[in-house]
Amino acid sequence: MNVDVYIIVHAIPAFILLIVLEAVYLLKHDAPVKLDKSLLASWSLGAGFILLSSVTKGVLLITTSIAYEYRVFNLPQNAWWVWVLCFFADDLTFYWFHRWGHEVRFLWASHSVHHSSKTFNLSANFRQSWTSNIIGGNLWIWMAFVGISPASILFMKSINALYQFLLHTEAVRKLPPWFEYVFNTPSHHRVHHGSNDEYLDKNHGGILILWDRIFNTFKAEDVKPVYGLTKDIVSNNPVVITFYEWANLLRDIRKASSFKQAVQHVFKAPGWMVEPANTLKIDVGKNGSDQKSNHDCSKCQSQTLLSALSSISMPERATIDIARIVVTKDALVQS
Repeated sequence: MNVDVYIIVHAIPAFILLIVLEAVYLLKHDAPVKLDKSLLASWSLGAGFILLSSVTKGVLLITTSIAYEYRVFNLPQNAWWVWVLCFFADDLTFYWFHRWGHEVRFLWASHSVHHSSKTFNLSANFRQSWTSNIIGGNLWIWMAFVGISPASILFMKSINALYQFLLHTEAVRKLPPWFEYVFNTPSHHRVHHGSNDEYLDKNHGGILILWDRIFNTFKAEDVKPVYGLTKDIVSNNPVVITFYEWANLLRDIRKASSFKQAVQHVFKAPGWMVEPANTLKIDVGKNGSDQKSNHDCSKCQSQTLLSALSSISMPERATIDIARIVVTKDALVQS
């Protein structure tokens, strides 16, 4: 069976048609439709991604082909159950690739491009990172080792991407409950693109939302999302948007005081910082207790704090940055 690994390129006319239909629908319902530099930036990023895909997908095709030569199983490529296996394997791989893209700094440097738009519409989906396929594309290699053909892998990745294009809209509110439970929907993906505190790092699924339910990263849409990054990129230049977070990462690596800190900047979560010296940090658990213990101490927050302060001499106490004392939200509510 011959499969089209460049199906996304052929779908561009359909993308444009859907974008026009979305704009007409929103205008008809008195919703704002912005034709500005931000829209041009999204389209420019998408065009660059498409142009580079011929190279990046070629690299992925080569690496998966090499892995396929050492496959563990000889799977019948035209069997229906192999396609089912390929679907679930691809979607699960995408979930972890996407989740790690939010939890690992150097992966976020690439993925942050997709979250940089302050508006949420089909055109925002064009904000694809020019480095994403290079940085994380080879995560799918394991499927080739199992025995799934490279062409099937690339085809299923394209199907996943096509489905996700449809998720980037406010024109569709809620779908039937059974569908919302199993599949990723515009409502779920609006949550994912929200910069609200309660929405951060939620709903990483591609086609299925079941992975988020299984791995405890699911959040339903209950308040209107605020789109964009927690610290927005003040530029509509596609080159600046693409390399903005990479520049921040390199700056932090150069400022690192040791090789260990440099590695931590690369692999720890976005926003990770080196704790200043002589900083007092108290982490109180959900029940108001130290996380290292299991006892219920809902009334001991102030006792814990006073005990910690009493162990410090007066000169040292005067220099403590009290603003750096960390107490979890749940503990404060109980006090």
